[in-house]
Amino acid sequence: MATATPPAPPPPSPDPLAAAERFMWLTARVLEQRRLAHCFRPGSAAEYAADTVVTALEAYRSPDGGYGHGLDPDLRGPVSQPAHAAYALRVLDAAGRCAGRRVEEICRYLTAVSTRDGALPAVDPALRGYPHAPWLAITGDPAADLTTTAPIVGLLHRNEVWHAWLFRATDFCWAAIDSLGKTHPYEAEAAVAFLDGARDRQRAEAAADRLGRLVREQRLAVLEPERRDRYPVGDGYAPGDHHFPHDYARRPDSVARRWFSEEEMARSLDYLAAEQQDDGGWPVRRRSWAQLPALESRPIATLEALLTLRAYGRLAN
Repeated sequence: MATATPPAPPPPSPDPLAAAERFMWLTARVLEQRRLAHCFRPGSAAEYAADTVVTALEAYRSPDGGYGHGLDPDLRGPVSQPAHAAYALRVLDAAGRCAGRRVEEICRYLTAVSTRDGALPAVDPALRGYPHAPWLAITGDPAADLTTTAPIVGLLHRNEVWHAWLFRATDFCWAAIDSLGKTHPYEAEAAVAFLDGARDRQRAEAAADRLGRLVREQRLAVLEPERRDRYPVGDGYAPGDHHFPHDYARRPDSVARRWFSEEEMARSLDYLAAEQQDDGGWPVRRRSWAQLPALESRPIATLEALLTLRAYGRLAN
């Protein structure tokens, strides 16, 4: 007697958001699951969803007002770090909660760990002894870092936060951006985040024009995704760790949007949409160094991809 053929599994969902949502339920931390619900499935409970995002974020909060415990997956251990604070502020911003006592405490922490320039190091030495991505060097007297400082300062300005820490940190960002020559994609991306939020819009527009010329002259954005192997990859970057126009201009109102033509931006967004993998998530292009950080980073990359696609009208939701 012939055995019955088991039914074929259902085909992958043609809805990118539904596929991504399944991926998030299977792999993401509670924080990213709640971020997804707040950003894409709020329904009539948007305020409640925002509260759940902030509650999930609290698990990473430290007594010094900063954040630790692997909030940024590449930095493990309980100690606060500027990169954790940057991610926490992005979460609060997306939840509409980037204000009040919580942000005041973050700024107090940033003041305590700032360099002599009044800016932030890439890594605070307190991380010594805990696992971290090998490309993040720990030194006893770390230098100020634009890649760490600029996104935080820009986000705080965009949310109209006033704090004494911002004065010197803002001056550092302007000076560092004005003096940029040879740069790399992550530094240029961080500079855009500052310029998008800077209060001096005329100066920001002028600085963005100059930065955009550097990005194009140094071929730091892949303008032909089908020929991406012809574009340089920075020293220490993983093979294929390229930046595309959408990595700089994550929203149409970004100062980086005018660096690219309509055709270049369309190709970039087509490539981003096509990067969604069979499991519903997006890949992480940077170098992998440990299993759990790699696993935790993909849901973050997936959220960022969904937000960019929605900003450009490429997502039904």
